[in-house]
Amino acid sequence: MRYRQIHLDFHTSEKIPGIGAEFSAEQFQAMLKLGHVDSITCFSKCHHGWSYHPTEVGKQHPELDFDLLGAQIEAAHAIDVKVPVYISAGLDEQTYWKHPEWARRQADGSVPWAGSNDRAGYHEMCMNTGYLDLLLAEIEEVCQRYDGDGIFLDIVSPRPCWCNTCVSERMADGSSPNDATAIDEQARRVYLTYTRSVRAAIDKHKPGHKVFHNGGHIRQGDRELAHENTHLELESLPTGGWGYDHFPLSAAYARTVGMPFLGMSGKFHFSWGEFGGFKHPNALRYEVAAAAAHGARFSVGDQLHPGGMMEEATYALIGEAYAELETKEPWLEGSTNCADIALLSAEAAGTSEAGIGQMPKNSKVDAGASRILNEGHFVYDVVDREAAFDGYKVLVLPDAIRCDAGLTAKLQAFVTSGGKIVASGTSCLTSDDAFALDFGCTMVGEHPHDPDYIVPKFDLPPWRNTAFLIYGQARDISLSGGEALAHRDPPYFNREIQHFCSHRHTPNSKTDGGPVIVSGPAGSYIAYGVFDIYAKHGQQVIRDMVIYTIKHELGRAVVETSLPAAGRVTLTRQEANKREVLHLLFAQPSKRGDGVEVIEDLVPVFNIAVSVARGAKPSAVTLAPSGEALEFDYTDGRVSFTVPTVECHQMVVLSD
Repeated sequence: MRYRQIHLDFHTSEKIPGIGAEFSAEQFQAMLKLGHVDSITCFSKCHHGWSYHPTEVGKQHPELDFDLLGAQIEAAHAIDVKVPVYISAGLDEQTYWKHPEWARRQADGSVPWAGSNDRAGYHEMCMNTGYLDLLLAEIEEVCQRYDGDGIFLDIVSPRPCWCNTCVSERMADGSSPNDATAIDEQARRVYLTYTRSVRAAIDKHKPGHKVFHNGGHIRQGDRELAHENTHLELESLPTGGWGYDHFPLSAAYARTVGMPFLGMSGKFHFSWGEFGGFKHPNALRYEVAAAAAHGARFSVGDQLHPGGMMEEATYALIGEAYAELETKEPWLEGSTNCADIALLSAEAAGTSEAGIGQMPKNSKVDAGASRILNEGHFVYDVVDREAAFDGYKVLVLPDAIRCDAGLTAKLQAFVTSGGKIVASGTSCLTSDDAFALDFGCTMVGEHPHDPDYIVPKFDLPPWRNTAFLIYGQARDISLSGGEALAHRDPPYFNREIQHFCSHRHTPNSKTDGGPVIVSGPAGSYIAYGVFDIYAKHGQQVIRDMVIYTIKHELGRAVVETSLPAAGRVTLTRQEANKREVLHLLFAQPSKRGDGVEVIEDLVPVFNIAVSVARGAKPSAVTLAPSGEALEFDYTDGRVSFTVPTVECHQMVVLSD
């Protein structure tokens, strides 16, 4: 896979004249060179249902009078730029209005996206109808006629449907048409029929050709669906609803499933479909650097003007980030993450709040856990139940991962081999509310107080120890051989109509309400849903208690650094080059407008202290790509050095 990609949207109304009239192969090539682009996804068919080339299967855009896709492929290939081909799969307006019976339906009969026929917008199609045959014919036509470099299919995932075909099929199977299990099973079956039919259609003409099915989010914990693709593209536009928490979490999972992957953002201020909108160049620079640090290639979303001329301002913007990435590629290729912590996400364990078809961009529990690990500068992976745990020292189970027999056995084997677990909330509890592992405590029930107060038994800089407010309910536990790291200081009562105090909540009663963080043989248990709490409320003191608890079980982390909390750290190994590459990132997103996260200023930070665990003394520690040598000390299995400046992204190479 190429490192510097473009996803070139071209959803274009038939009411606009002169489609592609301004296209020039020379101008197209010049913009790709300006942008330092090495791959660009171009359109066969858009959401409107129009094809941008001659077709015997679909419908060529009525205002296009030449083969635009063919011209784009020829121009790009002439300068060694790859061209995956985009086909809108889930949305097709031309087909919807001709075959409304092929539309995907909600339970109330409306069609997802536009909803009703009196609103502007696209209408989603159902793959359990004759529409699939049409789509497969379109895919085959593209594979036969064009020398593209892959197929990108959009707006597809397992999605529940109440169209006549799907409801009739459920009834014919003897199920209730509204049975949730039957609906989910059918949605998955229909989706897998679609993906495998696509694979077969492609392989008739281009065996092994790349294909990706985009649903806006890679579902964690579902490897079968992930491997229906040849690679993964992590759509994650920070200003488009994903936020800056989503990509690190998604990438940390993607790199564990054994597939090449890329991160996808956009050049837009907001999101897809925005003409004339631009993010700040520093934001794109940071997003590209973050992808590199997390082991991903990158794709920037753009939208071609109907006239077909590439926007110079866009490719100048992209080129600033991609020129920098181009110089870094030798330190990225063939790298693997050196994590000492694994996060078993709630989504991967099947316990997040979203179900099939909802495809969440993230769950609050997982987002809170990832944010704490990032701000604690831990090097971690996100894993599912199928992953091997034995390569990690600590496994974090956030808030909501109850244990069945299979997971209990796997976790017990991890602990027996020397690993430690940090669990919170209802994680590591069985269905009858007993601990599946020995944390040195027993479960009693649940305390009624919310909010509550927690008192740590350890130093918590920069605060002095006291009773700290926590917005959440604690589980009631009692010690059975474990070490209490913190206890409750319950409020006098909850705020209710018959008794309340002050403006918000009741003060603490200054009593010991029992342990709430306990360390035992299996690791540590935190009696609150702290990761969900941090995602919702952002209390640094709660974050720092979690960080302390993780370090209590981990010991010294593989990387320690003086980077501020907004800094991010990854450590990779390039075995072929016999070196580790440390990635230090720093930027501070801010909220603008109605909660939109943006990055504008990339403020440098100076004299960043770093310590890295390493089995042998390195021959050299250098900055990349500059090659500047750093002085270092190697003592007790750790390499210590100071990085003079981190401005957005700095790589440090530790050579064998």
